[in-house]
Amino acid sequence: MTLPPPNPQSHAAPLDPSDQQLIELILSCYARGIFPMGTSRPGPLGLAGALLEDGPVDWVSVDPRSILPLDGLIISRSLRAKIRKRTFTITLDRAFEQVIQQCATVTRSRNQLLGEDPHEPAAVADHDDESEPAADDNPTWINPWIIDAFTKLHRAGYAHSVEAWLTPDISADNPAPKPMLVGGLYGLHLGSAFFGESMFSRPDLGGTDASKVCLVHLVDHLRSRGFTLLDTQYANPHMQRLGVIEIPVAKYLKLLKNALSTSATW
Repeated sequence: MTLPPPNPQSHAAPLDPSDQQLIELILSCYARGIFPMGTSRPGPLGLAGALLEDGPVDWVSVDPRSILPLDGLIISRSLRAKIRKRTFTITLDRAFEQVIQQCATVTRSRNQLLGEDPHEPAAVADHDDESEPAADDNPTWINPWIIDAFTKLHRAGYAHSVEAWLTPDISADNPAPKPMLVGGLYGLHLGSAFFGESMFSRPDLGGTDASKVCLVHLVDHLRSRGFTLLDTQYANPHMQRLGVIEIPVAKYLKLLKNALSTSATW
């Protein structure tokens, strides 16, 4: 099967001064436990929007904070079976912009971060369900400012994605099927910390549980590379079923400080 080539700009691509300042601002905020949340308010992209009061982005911190211990991921029997079947082909950083665009389409609230798939009903832990795209009167927090900023972070080597691909069966109507992106997640890497931002899956394309498979791959990848912290920011019952825990922000900041004092390679 043929997959899109790796992003050639995923390692320290040159940036213009304003973009460099934007990236430095975002990284400094994450290093202090603060993260951006897109709003429905209008405003410019980039640094100008970041500094604009009542603009397109809010800067927030939450207490308690949620994390997924890297030795604490809970994998259901049905998910283990799907992983064993190798239903999906998993890649890293092959389609970052597609992933964040898909997350923006289906993710309505900041609670739908890493660990909560917006296709999945809260009462069902092991099965995805279809979700309509975000309506104009219920906008996603992943707005154009967030997409633009994280795309720049990706090109600079700080933001990363995990993708799940599915190749349809060969048929008379489709004798040479191409892999389809059916799930993924993205987040930010700083020191030995990874900040999970959002995830999606496309059960309508055969991607049921694809985001969860990506999460399992992410945790395995982070552990193998020496990461020490997986920040999921918020918690909800679904995320807690996957092993996410809430901790006081004071304890979180200590874990974050330790994670920033060491480095891990993506």
